Amino acid sequence: MNNLAPLDNVRVVLSHTSHPGNIGGAARAMKTMGLSNLYLVNPKSFPDIDAERRAAGAGDILNKAQVCGNLGEALSGTVFAAAITARRRDLSHEAFNARQGALNLISYATQNQVAIVFGTEISGLTNEEVSKCQIVVHIPADPNYSSLNLASAVQVLAYELRMALVEANSSGPSVSPAAPVTLDDVELLLIHLERVATRSGFLDPAEPKRLMQRMRRMVARTRLEREELNILRGILSACEKQIQKQV
Repeated sequence: MNNLAPLDNVRVVLSHTSHPGNIGGAARAMKTMGLSNLYLVNPKSFPDIDAERRAAGAGDILNKAQVCGNLGEALSGTVFAAAITARRRDLSHEAFNARQGALNLISYATQNQVAIVFGTEISGLTNEEVSKCQIVVHIPADPNYSSLNLASAVQVLAYELRMALVEANSSGPSVSPAAPVTLDDVELLLIHLERVATRSGFLDPAEPKRLMQRMRRMVARTRLEREELNILRGILSACEKQIQKQV
């Protein structure tokens, strides 16, 4: 068995990339560390000759890159995603540095699809995009000059993922997380929860405040297992039936 196989379960997701050269640079950074799954969310220009030039031998990664219409599509089928961002966020998820984040990701990647998500070069990830991930990861750069080129940021995370896997292999077999649910299932749970909260009168759609944002953060922190998700969906379905009887 290939000891580096879990890297095949890692997706590098670039959202709304402005400069095609950065896509090529990211592909090159990925290939040097053994990553090969590139997902692009609404890139400004792709395919593009500048991306091909910057890839410098990583054209195979560009050729099989998946272009997606939104982040949900890029994360479909994954069980764990890390938002790579330098900005502090209000009501943000649990935060880790690049090394800690890589260890978290590799623990899931041994048996499941995971993703690292990077935002646009100018403004990074939106709050909505961050909310679709389970953890926030930052690169602890010099605070006096913390701006990193997108391809450079991909290189740092790709290196940390590879080293996390090397460390995991050297320490022997580890216990994998128990039957995690996919992010698609988490989205369906949150939609169900919002629907029941609205129908019960607990949530006022005209003044939602930040209820669902808080719920997203809570669900991300709990790392739901399949049985736990099924229990929650069952409770919500039972509540819906009771609400329907009272209508």
